[in-house]
Amino acid sequence: MKAARYYDRGDIRIDEIPEPPVAAGEVGIDVAWCGICGSDLHEYAEGPIFVPPAGHPQPISGESAPITLGHEMSGVVSAVGEGVTDLAVGDHVVVEPYIVADDVDTGPDSRSYHLSKDMNFIGLGGRGGGLGEKISVKRRWVHKIADTVPLDQAALIEPLSVGYHAVERSGAKAGDTALVVGAGPIGLLTSAVLKAIGVTVIISEPSPLRRQKAVDSGVAQHVLDPRSEDVVARVRELTGGAGAAVGFECTSVQPALDTLVDALAPQGVLVVIAIWAHPGTFDLTKIVLKELDVRGTIAYVNSHQKVIPLVEQGKVDLAPFITGRIGLDHLIDQGFDTLIHHNETAVKILVSPSGRGL
Repeated sequence: MKAARYYDRGDIRIDEIPEPPVAAGEVGIDVAWCGICGSDLHEYAEGPIFVPPAGHPQPISGESAPITLGHEMSGVVSAVGEGVTDLAVGDHVVVEPYIVADDVDTGPDSRSYHLSKDMNFIGLGGRGGGLGEKISVKRRWVHKIADTVPLDQAALIEPLSVGYHAVERSGAKAGDTALVVGAGPIGLLTSAVLKAIGVTVIISEPSPLRRQKAVDSGVAQHVLDPRSEDVVARVRELTGGAGAAVGFECTSVQPALDTLVDALAPQGVLVVIAIWAHPGTFDLTKIVLKELDVRGTIAYVNSHQKVIPLVEQGKVDLAPFITGRIGLDHLIDQGFDTLIHHNETAVKILVSPSGRGL
């Protein structure tokens, strides 16, 4: 089968590799679609980061580069291993792409397996990936979805879960007002979750194309241009002078942090979603005098089970966020290059590893 394999920074190759066997307790999946994530772009341009370099095996998977990439995937069950009785060939599924040690509690009440020692992700740390035609995944990480959800949209359930977990971390509730700074994929999907639970959403985004996508997708009641508007003043105006109850930093740029600190209401919550490759700073006096909470968030934990019903029930429409569909052979020129050099023009580019979805 064909698979996109990461060898080193700037070196991703389309290889022919054997189809993965489906062991006991595993589920074989024909991958329909896989999204290109910002993490994949960082690996390509700056890595290896999550990918274990050649000769340095990941402690849990035991694998090192070359690694099959792709962790935002949807597909159709093609086989079930011994002991798997609650899924059947032909079921539509998505993958929660974790690699965690066998002794880590991943039960329904766990709130920390995503923070466990040596945690990594399928499609970055080994165990196959969604940028291959087939994958075999432990049953725990496979989630069934309704056939009524198109498989291309289903591939966005993984990044939507990132937004959902961030919203959970914030404590936002219906009736609150949230300020989301940055209308890239995660900012837009976080906004979609917020709006679905009854939060009033204000987005600040300097890019005209991304602002238009925020408007067209309907995920925010207010979309602001920080280049021509005083975002802090507008937020206060829209909240009767109170400020936003919650704020989400989705850019990894200093002005975003500064805006959020000033725009939040006293005792507001600031959630940092973006992965920062450099230090950021806070005016700690403002943090203290306003009694602000600053919270980090990473990935998701038992979130897919809550996100899938939002999509199945039509509370979140993922169709507007798909801006490109390509085959595996165009992964670099039409996928990575577009998202690295022309990222304002795209939100989520999906890859069909087999080409059957095109």
